Amino acid sequence: MGLRDDLERFREVGEQRREDLADFIQYGDLAGGRGSIQIPVKIVSLPEFEYDQRDKGGVGQGEDGTPQPGQPVGQPQPQPGDGDGEDGEPGEEGGEHEYYEMDPEEFAEELDEELGLDLDPKGKTVVEEKEGPFTDMTRSGPNSTLDFERMFKEGLKRKLAMDFDEEFLKELCKVEGIEPREVFEWARGESLPVSMAWVEEAHSEIPDEERGTWSSIEEVEENVERESVQQKIRREGIKHVPFRREDERYRHPEIIEEKEKNVVVVNIRDVSGSMREKKRELVERTFTPLDWYLQGKYDNAEFVYIAHDADAWEVERDDFFGIRSGGGTKISSAYELANELLEEYPWSDWNRYVFAAGDSENSSNDTGERVIPMMEQIDANLHAYVETQPSGNAINATHAEELERHFGPDAEDVAVAYVNNKEDVTDAIYEILSTESDDNE
Repeated sequence: MGLRDDLERFREVGEQRREDLADFIQYGDLAGGRGSIQIPVKIVSLPEFEYDQRDKGGVGQGEDGTPQPGQPVGQPQPQPGDGDGEDGEPGEEGGEHEYYEMDPEEFAEELDEELGLDLDPKGKTVVEEKEGPFTDMTRSGPNSTLDFERMFKEGLKRKLAMDFDEEFLKELCKVEGIEPREVFEWARGESLPVSMAWVEEAHSEIPDEERGTWSSIEEVEENVERESVQQKIRREGIKHVPFRREDERYRHPEIIEEKEKNVVVVNIRDVSGSMREKKRELVERTFTPLDWYLQGKYDNAEFVYIAHDADAWEVERDDFFGIRSGGGTKISSAYELANELLEEYPWSDWNRYVFAAGDSENSSNDTGERVIPMMEQIDANLHAYVETQPSGNAINATHAEELERHFGPDAEDVAVAYVNNKEDVTDAIYEILSTESDDNE
């Protein structure tokens, strides 16, 4: 068996594990899971190394029970029948490969891979500031951090902009009868950065015997070759670069903020009389993996559980999925309580998720008049509602549809999912987690 075959088998192991994960979410026992999550797996044989049976060399044990070099002290040689079965027959006892144990972080990674998710949690609370690379610039600082390369470039650009061919202008001063003003105006017409004072000084320094060397400016232009600043630098080198104080920049380390990724997840469930066992199971099958996933994605995860019928109250997680009451339904009561409880988790410091589930039955006008305004009022990375109707929509089950009509299909912070059976669970989880906008911070 070659390396290519081994890699293919490892790939099969990964694919099989993700299939096992999806099956577990839809059909498995979701009890527990806060510390570690046990995923039932199908057995896939892993590649292993074998010794070449033709190679008779190496260290081993002797024949007839005689210890040989390399045999561990006190370890007897294998005897016929010592295995799980007689005469080399395979044993009948099961191995310890029935579960793959993963923590929430591994679970989140596997679910990302299975569903093609790419949720990148944002940190909110700054827990540490540290120095990064020296990429920032300031106008002052110790000499050791002076960015000389930048200062030199600025000075060189200034030299190129300010320098000119002095010798050519001196030749113009030799034109018969020419005045300094004429030389200055010609230079300005050529965009040469020369001052009138410089021209007057150069004109006064021309010896009398050289005045009248040229009859006109045109004659000078035809007979004297002009030299650019770049040509002059290449010929003479840089004798002087005009640095200025304003060119100085000092490298300063970028300050990098390390932020702790905190999240609070509010789970809301309808416990009214219409929420029978199958509906409750679908809520648990959807919410539990969402809890595990977000726990694995964030450094610090807090969970709040709210049950409601016509009224709402906070409960422990162990009681959340089993409660059932005989009362009516008023979903807004849960959002009012959620709004109060979230005061302990300021939006400036915490990422927030508000997940609600039920059979979409609600008291008259409560969705439009109370729930939707509350959802718009509560700052959150994502609001989600999961409708569970195993037998199809009831006539008065309109809550999910009203949310969809109001927020629209392209809402970046509101998701609505429908779970009619266990096979819908993974699609619902994808719909929820893929809805969150990257802009929520």
